[in-house]
Amino acid sequence: DLGTTNSAAAVLEAGRPITIPSAEGPTIAGKMFPSVVAFTKDGQILVGEPAKRQLLTNPEGTILEIKRKMGTDYKVRVYGKEYTPQQISAFILQKIKRDAETFLGEPIKKAVITVPAHFNDNQRQATKDAGEIAGLEVVRIINEPTAAALAYGLDKEGKSMKILVFSFGGGTHDVTVMEFGGGVYQVIATSGDTQTGGADIDNAVVEYLIEEFERQNPGIDLRKDRMAMMRLKEAAEKAKIELSTLLQTDIDLPFIAYDASGPKHLHVTLTRAKLEQLALPIVERVETTLRRVLADAKLEPKDIDKIILIGGQTRMPLVRKFVEDVMGKPAERGIDPMECVAMGAAIQGGIIAGELRDIVLLDVTPLSLGVETLGGVFTKIIERNTPIPIRQSQIFTTAADFQTAVTIHVLQGERAMAKDNVSLGMFHLTGIPPAPRGVPQIEVTFDIDANGILNVTAKDLATGKEAKITITGSTRLSKEEKERMIREAERFAEQDRKAREEAETRNAADSLIYTAERTLKELGDKVDKESKDRVEKGA
Repeated sequence: DLGTTNSAAAVLEAGRPITIPSAEGPTIAGKMFPSVVAFTKDGQILVGEPAKRQLLTNPEGTILEIKRKMGTDYKVRVYGKEYTPQQISAFILQKIKRDAETFLGEPIKKAVITVPAHFNDNQRQATKDAGEIAGLEVVRIINEPTAAALAYGLDKEGKSMKILVFSFGGGTHDVTVMEFGGGVYQVIATSGDTQTGGADIDNAVVEYLIEEFERQNPGIDLRKDRMAMMRLKEAAEKAKIELSTLLQTDIDLPFIAYDASGPKHLHVTLTRAKLEQLALPIVERVETTLRRVLADAKLEPKDIDKIILIGGQTRMPLVRKFVEDVMGKPAERGIDPMECVAMGAAIQGGIIAGELRDIVLLDVTPLSLGVETLGGVFTKIIERNTPIPIRQSQIFTTAADFQTAVTIHVLQGERAMAKDNVSLGMFHLTGIPPAPRGVPQIEVTFDIDANGILNVTAKDLATGKEAKITITGSTRLSKEEKERMIREAERFAEQDRKAREEAETRNAADSLIYTAERTLKELGDKVDKESKDRVEKGA
């Protein structure tokens, strides 16, 4: 589970999923660890809790919420070097791989990675690339809601049912309706937003804290102080988590700012009621998604048999109540919403490996896929919520006389005009025999695999000539780029191994010194002075 805010992994042991603990031990997110990567000035790379701990002292070298940039051409620049979102995500996956190998005592080579149901093709491919850079063979990319349904083991109830999975994590939210029956989980409809999540609630709390501070200290703008903003963000997240169980909590940030009169401190008592007031506009945004999915599935709330909540934000009483009020029934309880996605991924791994049988997953493509046609119109070839894997074709022709090449612009989205949808790439087919416009017949085939990743081929029906087309969009990594990043990741893995060996050697030395000193003390005068001096000097 490669999350925006936290990440986790699980493995199948004796047919049951077990969450792998982080090497640093439990965090405020349980067995998950923060999806934070930091580069220190002395060349170290920290991931997880160690990276988050040094956030305040090294804000310019610390990267948060990289998942929100997956599938884009965004670059992170740290200490004069650029990194892609795939590389940063690969560091997180490398840590997961290391933790799993330590926990299991054997090498890990293959993985199932989950993504939000609403991730587009570029985002899915970027996730797969990140896994490969981390040294993993990504055997499947599956949607987080589908994984959660597997974790709840609803197949063991032995009856048909309609399930709504509501996912609300740190950076994304989506809603999926699926049907289970006869050992088959079939997704009927899915929708979501990759830019709305718990981080937006954190930001709303930060804004409130800034306003409270400004009310007490006019003229000081904390937004201009990066260190202060980092402290506020950390405090907001901590308070939000605490208010899932408490009715109020105190936020104390001493020395948050300075002016001519001296240091300034922030003290705010935040109640659950105030938090819910700040969060409500963000939570209400997801109602549109929820109702759209029900409409796409042609279902009413009363038709849903089970509701599953996943993601850290669903621990928030406001979010749980909101979903239950809209649906008119209680949500399932029993599995930690933070861990169930990783557990479901492990079950999917077991299905692929043949360890688990009698369960079949039928997922859907979350967004329509098509091409730009004359006049900038978006022509759909595969509609959203079509079960995958799928292969679908459509015939196109030339727009001008004696045209020997065509450019095919592949898009993903739901808008009528091409410019309003996500561009996946430009494809060129050449060598078409000259003919009047409208005569050539070009068959364009869209092939979506079980990972939800798209491949496109084109065939000139007049000549029988077929060309496989590779996406050349700016967010895709070339083979050379991927190989370079894999080499870099391996180098950092070797650096980590050496650092770990040094730490283990240092620990062993400290232990020997302690044992020697304690033994000398216990033996006292029984040890001659020369031997004693030699041991003390060595220590």
